[in-house]
Amino acid sequence: MPPSTIDFYLGLGSRYSYLAATRIDRIEARHDCRFVWKPIASGALMARRGHNPFHDTQPTSGQYKWSYREQDARDWAAHYGVPFREPKAFRKDPAVMALACLAADRQGALVACCRLIHRMVFVDAMVIDDAAIASIPGALGLDAGRFRKALGDPATAAQHEALLDEAHRRGAFGVPTFFLGDRMFWGNDRLVLLEAALDAR
Repeated sequence: MPPSTIDFYLGLGSRYSYLAATRIDRIEARHDCRFVWKPIASGALMARRGHNPFHDTQPTSGQYKWSYREQDARDWAAHYGVPFREPKAFRKDPAVMALACLAADRQGALVACCRLIHRMVFVDAMVIDDAAIASIPGALGLDAGRFRKALGDPATAAQHEALLDEAHRRGAFGVPTFFLGDRMFWGNDRLVLLEAALDAR
């Protein structure tokens, strides 16, 4: 049987996407599978659904309270044995981080860029501004001119919109979301169920 492929829709400013991403190498090695990374702006995905719970004045559920999410993320990071720092406010539209990863993909560095931005946000607690985005090519050994051109290319924005439409059409409503075939798993805490499904295969 050929290796299983899992589509991985992730947000670059998402705590749980970062945490889940730290498990990918281990899962791929253990289950002989391959994750296809699909960076998107999670807020834009929620907008397609018609409601973003993070914009509510009073959270409709305790899981959306910032104090709960901060502690929960710290607990997961401790469980995984990975570093975690609460992110600083973004000075760029979060969509720019997804576009940066798609621009890096033009030079074969999509996953590397996703990992780099996650580290910048959740390990180094960097402010994501113009300077931070401009530092990406140097950090990854990319051609800076090609990266800048791809970042501003309407085709890159169209690719991001297509990923958002694809995720929404498949039923995704947040990040991280994983698809094993047509079966959807939402959230870092569903990785154990994803692994169980891989075992069953």
